[in-house]
Amino acid sequence: MSAVVVARDLKRTYPVSRGFLRQPAYLHAVGGISFALDAGRTLAVVGESGCGKSTLARLVTLIEPPSAGALTLDGIEAAAPSAEDRKALRKTVQIVFQNPYGSLNPRKRVGSILEEPLAINTALSPAERRARVLDMMAKVGLRPEQHARYPHMFSGGQRQRIAIARALMLRPKLVVADEPVSALDVSVQAQVLNLMIDLQRDLGLAYLFISHDLGVVRHIAHDVMIMYLGLVMEHGPKEQVFARPLHPYTQALLAATPGMGHARQRQVLKGELPSPLDPPKGCVFSTRCPYVTERCRTERPALRPVDGRQVACHYAEQFLQAG
Repeated sequence: MSAVVVARDLKRTYPVSRGFLRQPAYLHAVGGISFALDAGRTLAVVGESGCGKSTLARLVTLIEPPSAGALTLDGIEAAAPSAEDRKALRKTVQIVFQNPYGSLNPRKRVGSILEEPLAINTALSPAERRARVLDMMAKVGLRPEQHARYPHMFSGGQRQRIAIARALMLRPKLVVADEPVSALDVSVQAQVLNLMIDLQRDLGLAYLFISHDLGVVRHIAHDVMIMYLGLVMEHGPKEQVFARPLHPYTQALLAATPGMGHARQRQVLKGELPSPLDPPKGCVFSTRCPYVTERCRTERPALRPVDGRQVACHYAEQFLQAG
């Protein structure tokens, strides 16, 4: 099966002014990330705020161009696409934003919100657009009579269903979901996640699921990619990563999630995320790692295969033996 999205050494750097007559500093938001995602699969990207998750989402959805690296969407080069390819790619990848209260135009009725992508990107007649909208509303659990209502007349969970329906109107192959349930009540989160799982099964969608909540990720993901300071720390099948985490950062994240800590007692993550303008010279996690050595402080570990996943830690094999 060919991958819907393939990223190779994807990078995004921002120049930051440091004042008059001084050379700008460079913030490495995404420091070289590679992955592939097939249809019908969900890759969850996990990490603390500031780790580069949302920047990666903007790169994959073509909101921003990468500074370096290669990106392919549905077989089309997407890092620097032509105008014609960009138009085609807009139909291939869509995004669902975090806040269902801010992502919908409050002055438009739901029917108009859902018809808009079709009006811009297709030659369908008004009757055909309306039929497509009503069909999608049914798929996400909304009733036909809600077609003429405004967003403020819906609950948060219903608004996120509308946002998901809008993302699916052009029948994309990839949906990037940027913290899609974090603004919802816990009681509603499971409903929206189950809806996304059902839609993935029925439509063969690929999801790039951005989250900081490992409990949510456990429910929806097939594979997990743990990011820290713009780099991948661990990347592999969810079951393996959660059952036996081999990177100290993954271990700390799991230990901090109720009901998901590893059996062996580990130190809880302490300290703050270093500045991406001045990252540690060796391993980027070395300033917070409870197992840090002098090698960690001076030599950056490569992301390499260990026990069926990729790990960026000098001592991953020792954690494997100890686990």
